[in-house]
Amino acid sequence: MSALRHAAPFGVPTNSVRGAGSMRDVGTSRLTSFTPTRDESTAAGLAARDCAPLFRHADVDAERPRDPVALLRSQEATRVPELVPVRHERMLESPFTFFRGTALVMADDLAAGPHSGLITQLCGDAHLANFGAYGSPERRLVFDLNDFDETLPGPFEWDVKRLAASMAVASRDNGHDDSEARETAVATVRAYQVAMEQFAAQPMLSVWYARIDAEEQLRLLADASRKKVAKALTKSVKTARKRTALHALSKLTEDVDGHPRFVPDPPLLVPAEQVDTLQDIDNLYDWMRGLVANYSESLAPERRLLIERYTLTHAARKVVGVGSVGMRAWVLLMEAHDGLEPLLLQAKEATSSVLTGYVGESEYDNQGERVVHGQRIMQAASDVLLGWQRTAREGEHVDYYVRQLRDWKYSVETAGFDSAALANYGRLCAWTLARAHARAGDRIAISAYLGESLDFAEAIGDFAIAYADLTVADHAAFREAVSAG
Repeated sequence: MSALRHAAPFGVPTNSVRGAGSMRDVGTSRLTSFTPTRDESTAAGLAARDCAPLFRHADVDAERPRDPVALLRSQEATRVPELVPVRHERMLESPFTFFRGTALVMADDLAAGPHSGLITQLCGDAHLANFGAYGSPERRLVFDLNDFDETLPGPFEWDVKRLAASMAVASRDNGHDDSEARETAVATVRAYQVAMEQFAAQPMLSVWYARIDAEEQLRLLADASRKKVAKALTKSVKTARKRTALHALSKLTEDVDGHPRFVPDPPLLVPAEQVDTLQDIDNLYDWMRGLVANYSESLAPERRLLIERYTLTHAARKVVGVGSVGMRAWVLLMEAHDGLEPLLLQAKEATSSVLTGYVGESEYDNQGERVVHGQRIMQAASDVLLGWQRTAREGEHVDYYVRQLRDWKYSVETAGFDSAALANYGRLCAWTLARAHARAGDRIAISAYLGESLDFAEAIGDFAIAYADLTVADHAAFREAVSAG
């Protein structure tokens, strides 16, 4: 197959079409300009149903030969060896934490199933924990996708399926039965469908301006939830506001001779001087200063001026996330020239997306640049200091993307949510995902493909339950493999 071509929050109940087969023959994955009329986009969306009927999205081939453990082990070959056990420990906690680390496994499964051929920018790992609040440049608390390590153009429904499956797995983890879990998934997908229909009717500029006020929406969600959940949601907004550089400094550093320094908490946080694999600390800091200086070239001039007001004074290796554990990630302490509030940056390694083997190589040679451009396309507002850089150290080239460490970033903890609250949160995530897809893809074609019936939502509901079963089986196989060493 040649390269694929571009083709109301909570409370609100592409041109090239290919066959519904496996996406194993890949080209280069990119978005391309398109100028179809509304009628042409609608026709393309309806034609996609002939290739991938809506009911086919319920399919999960549990009998297909697959080896999820081997796929996960393949990722570990490039991870920091001493951190691999941490990844295992986190993924063993529950089927949901395991699901969070299996974006590659699910990409392999999705590629073997039907696909619409309607291409947009994908998050690539759109599970419910990768949505949340953060501070916008206007200093508003907004709600959006917040993880783009796997972003790449691909069939829109792959993100929808991963979100719906995560809802079903999380629902089960919360003690809900399969009927409730399926209803949660269906409600989530239905909200995506309704939102896409709304975006299809709006001017493109309105779609790009659309965003969610996190405080307002989480307050509405709290008002519609039981007391225990409402209290947790109200607390989450307050917690998000406190997640600043100063708050992080109080938790992560101590004063040493009048300067803040990271406090060791191995293996989760290890000051650069104590990382065993590093021999020459002076060379390390020279490298890091070069990383910061050169990364700034990817910023707009006025933001480059901002970063130049700070100097790197300390660094530590930090463990982040679930799926990302073991990848190189550094927290960089930047002291301000004026002696006032410091800045905390995170430099995180960027490797090829898990989608690459199924939809093609990124048009960006630098994987950090891939992440940053995908994030800027999908988010309503991005970190003002978000940028990328390729570095070389000890003969090895590594791509990084850099952003502020916290800046109000917070993910809602859904453990303990009843089925109604989880479904409402799913609707919030679904609206957000639809907005992100509508920015980059042909929203009119996608909406026409989905139609107004419940067929797509019901099919994905069946898919979500079947994939939740598969996740439980994979989690058991992973546990057995870890136990066997």
